[in-house]
Order: sequence, then C-alpha cells, then structure tokens
Amino acid sequence: MAIDSTLLSILACPVDKGPLLLVEGELLYNPRLRRAYPIENGIPVLLADDARDVDDAEHESILARATS
Repeated sequence: MAIDSTLLSILACPVDKGPLLLVEGELLYNPRLRRAYPIENGIPVLLADDARDVDDAEHESILARATS
C-alpha cells in the first residue's frame, strides 16, 4: 500500500513539525533531526518514541532513495 502524495504533504514530524521524506513502504524520514519513522502495514507510525536515530552512512543512503 503506497502513501498518497496528498497525505504525505500533510504528514509532519511530531518533534519539529517539519516535512518528512518518504522511502516507499519502508519509512518516513526527517533529515533535519536524522530520525526515521517506521511504516507498518502501510501505516506511518509517527510516534517520537518509535523513531530511531540514523548515522551518517544511513542518512546518505536514505536521501538517495527518498522522495519528498
């Protein structure tokens, strides 16, 4: 199940309220804070406690695969 572009445009990081990048079917990503939010069964889990930190190498990898 893909995330609709309209939905993506209104989703925001729960921490800084900024826009998120999508890695289809995998995660939503906040490049400013380097935090990745999981997508489980097609549903974004935008809970700060469920997000994970991303290191430099993964940050570059995510940016290469992400769509805004």
